[in-house]
Amino acid sequence: MLLFLPELIILISALILFLVSLGTPSEKTLRNIVLCLTGLLLLVTLTCINNKGTLFFAAYQIDLYSQLFKLLIAAATFIVIVFSGNTPGIGQRIRAEYYMFLFTGLLGLMMLVSSVELLAIFISLELSSFALYIMVPMRQSSGAHDYHLESGIKYLLFGVMATGFMLFGMSYLFGLTGSTYLKDIIPSISYLYNQPAAVTGIIMVMAGFFYKLGLFPFHFWVPDIYEGAANETTSFVAAIPKLAAVALLIRLLAMVSVDGQILVNLLLLCSICSMFYGNLSALAQKDVKRILGYSGISHAGFILFGLLTFNLEGYSNALYYTIGYAAMTLTCFLTICAATPNGNNLKLEDLKGLHGRSPLLALTFALGLFSLAGIPPFVGFTGKLMILINAFKQGYVVPVILAALNTAIAIYYYLSMVRLAYCSDDSKESVMVSDGWSNKSLALLLVLFIITMGIFPTWFLDMAATVIGATV
Repeated sequence: MLLFLPELIILISALILFLVSLGTPSEKTLRNIVLCLTGLLLLVTLTCINNKGTLFFAAYQIDLYSQLFKLLIAAATFIVIVFSGNTPGIGQRIRAEYYMFLFTGLLGLMMLVSSVELLAIFISLELSSFALYIMVPMRQSSGAHDYHLESGIKYLLFGVMATGFMLFGMSYLFGLTGSTYLKDIIPSISYLYNQPAAVTGIIMVMAGFFYKLGLFPFHFWVPDIYEGAANETTSFVAAIPKLAAVALLIRLLAMVSVDGQILVNLLLLCSICSMFYGNLSALAQKDVKRILGYSGISHAGFILFGLLTFNLEGYSNALYYTIGYAAMTLTCFLTICAATPNGNNLKLEDLKGLHGRSPLLALTFALGLFSLAGIPPFVGFTGKLMILINAFKQGYVVPVILAALNTAIAIYYYLSMVRLAYCSDDSKESVMVSDGWSNKSLALLLVLFIITMGIFPTWFLDMAATVIGATV
């Protein structure tokens, strides 16, 4: 019972919100209920950090590795709930249902990081995915073109395609190894690297996680969903599912060694293509969320690049970078939500003169972008440097050069947004800014976190190595 306590809290929270949706609660009442439930979840997850054990015939593993990711997911969700305010992008009539589906998706992500059996992974992934399929089109209609409906359809179609690939790959792995448990598949698959069926099966299974991360070639949904979904939904999608996907990718990639060179080369190609596609496409965008969507594709490539060294240092660096990326992304989306209290998308021209309307939000946005660009002393710089150094030591000389080139490309569009916020006068129709005490406090907390991670990475890297070392 105690092993499954965080998941039970989420399930009970979803049921409470279902009951709330049967009535007509006020905005303040609903927000207070959601904040209390999310705060309780964060507290319970922190309390259960040292739990250990297995559930459901050893298909569900509770250890420090899974509990750390659950804590990160709970903390990120709490931050999103706080800076989302009264969710202006979601209609008042369906806000309770919206939060119910958010908690349902959160339950799937929590289960995903503890799943160590293929069918458990599939069920968890689908639970989180179907909740997001419903959340994306739940945006309040804002004009002649309902982009949120188009985005929801695209998200569903690409998700179903990724699910089909993953299930097909799982059938290959089961046929080759005779088991659906990762602890049985990992030692068995090491003798099958040269079999096309084994390589195909592993790639297809990871396709589902590539979809969650927004990695090439399962990236097509990312910019449309970022642009079409409500700002609150995009904030959730941009940061939190990536944490769960990386947790499972580390478990899965542990079954692959450098002896499987065909598979390594394919994954390396996906990583480099993600970097180039994301950064080059972002150069031509005018919508800030769409830019961050393409940026997310590029950063997913960096995360995969760190994992492809297939050693503890590489896994630790990838986990460190993932935590930093989540913090950087939430920093930027806090600014987006605060700068658009009407729930509309933030265009590049809306950034003009932001420093005059809200100096703290402009500074928060700028520091978040500096970190994403890889400028010292922020976590983005330290994380990229660690990943590139470790990859260079493993002999990936050309890929390291290409990754460094992508960092240079990304600096242009990140700093272009900073220039608009600081070096341009207000546009004629400047948007209002919502920078209450909660947003200001969160902004300071997130900025302090990304600076601390960047300047003092040793503790975070040692923590990541300890957690991963006991698992893989």
